[in-house]
Amino acid sequence: MLTLLSIRNIVLIDALDLSFAGGLGVLTGETGAGKSILLDALGLVLGNRAESALVRAGADQASVTASFEFSSLPDVIKAVLADSEIEIEPGEPLILRRRLKADGGSKAFVNDQPVSAALLRDLAPALVELHGQHDDRGLVNPRGHRALLDQFAGADVAGVTAAWKAWRVADERLTLARAKLDQAKEDQDLLIVYLAELTEIEPQAGEEARLAGARSDMQKGEKLAGDLEELRHVWDGSDSPLAALRSAARKLDRIAAEHPLLAEALAALDRAVIEAGEAEDKLRAAADQLHHDPVALDQAETRLFDLRALARKHRCDVDALPEMIRSMRAALDSIEASDAELDALEVAAREAHQIYRARAEALHAARVTAAMRLDEAVAAELAPLKLDAARFKTAIADLPEERWGAVGMDSVEFLIATNPGADFASLGKIASGGELSRFILALKVALAEKGGAATVIFDEIDRGVGGAVASAIGERLARLADGGQLLAVTHSPQVAARGGQHYRIAKSSVGTVTRTSVALLDGAGRQEEIARMLSGTEITSEARAQADRLLEGV
Repeated sequence: MLTLLSIRNIVLIDALDLSFAGGLGVLTGETGAGKSILLDALGLVLGNRAESALVRAGADQASVTASFEFSSLPDVIKAVLADSEIEIEPGEPLILRRRLKADGGSKAFVNDQPVSAALLRDLAPALVELHGQHDDRGLVNPRGHRALLDQFAGADVAGVTAAWKAWRVADERLTLARAKLDQAKEDQDLLIVYLAELTEIEPQAGEEARLAGARSDMQKGEKLAGDLEELRHVWDGSDSPLAALRSAARKLDRIAAEHPLLAEALAALDRAVIEAGEAEDKLRAAADQLHHDPVALDQAETRLFDLRALARKHRCDVDALPEMIRSMRAALDSIEASDAELDALEVAAREAHQIYRARAEALHAARVTAAMRLDEAVAAELAPLKLDAARFKTAIADLPEERWGAVGMDSVEFLIATNPGADFASLGKIASGGELSRFILALKVALAEKGGAATVIFDEIDRGVGGAVASAIGERLARLADGGQLLAVTHSPQVAARGGQHYRIAKSSVGTVTRTSVALLDGAGRQEEIARMLSGTEITSEARAQADRLLEGV
């Protein structure tokens, strides 16, 4: 709730510090004393447009600071602050400050951290709810009517919201699966052609490297064929150097024992024969591997080129072609399986839709029942507030399916008709601001709703009424303020007598300087102010006595 309001250099206020408590607080004063200045100052710190005309004449700048305290910070305020990375410790007040220069420039702060005026506006609905001559928020806004009716009905909106989310998830899965299946079926014929083409050639892992190596060897064999043939004549035949070397080794073996040097010569010759034999083996192996077979070379090249052409076609490496075959087979298998999967998803989406619809219809029935009770409750409040000719109706309309949502299938709006025979219209279209405030008061009482804001303000709700009607207004304001905070700007002594705190707004002039001041009244001050409200300019003893009776009667 609002605990402190500090104003500096706003219009006729040079310096003002006000403290507030819970319950009903009333603000009174003569017409033109400056009650609207307080509301303008509060509006400025809540993010309203910064008007340079608000700066007091002769001052360079003005400022307004408002402090709010909560037993537990509301979730909506936590969310707004979290988005701006502003942290408030438990038990710490929320302090809003707005500074306005004479040239119209302004700065905003939350707990001394610079923020935008837009952030103040985001916080405002959870802090202050104002009902007055130009009310366009709070209960007047149809956007909040459905939630108010649900709260009155004690409806299971959370169950509908959960069913809505489940339906949306199931429907999105079904839509995605259909799109994938449609695309897969469009590709099915092409997949079959590609798979047949790949299956026919049957690519093997590592085949490209093997083919490329064999092709390279055969190409080298073709190139080296002449040289290899000449070398073959060196080793083959009885008259080849290797045959002569072996013959010499056999002859030397017969005489090697005759002299050590002959034995050494034989050993060397044996080594040469062995080395020559190894060379001969390697030469023959090389000749076999480099054997040039034109048919085999053509076959290797043809297959290698075919494999590489398929790889280019499918934009992959040759070694990836076997995996490509497996993927295509899996894709074709999945198309066949997708029909069954799609059937299951359709069943799930249909069941989720049915659950949502059943819960939404139950919510609709609860709203209709609650609407009748609410209409009766509001009707019972109208006559005491001098609105006995008015009629109230909670209009519940079915929404088309494309507008169904997490809070059901209905639109809800509070409608009124202020004159007999008149058509029902939106709350915001009431001609009289005083009627509007009283109607909102009746609605709040019927809803037993203290408002979503921490502080509720009624501006001259008693305009144009008096006597029993004013007493009824005061009684209902006090009832609404119980356990919360409600401030009422009033001209009615019956309403003022109900206040737990009473502030008197006064205007005084010294020479050419005019100032507005606000004072918190004690018991004697309250009696004198209520007596003034009863009698006018001259306060009589009878007015004081009547003021005492009003104060004693609450």
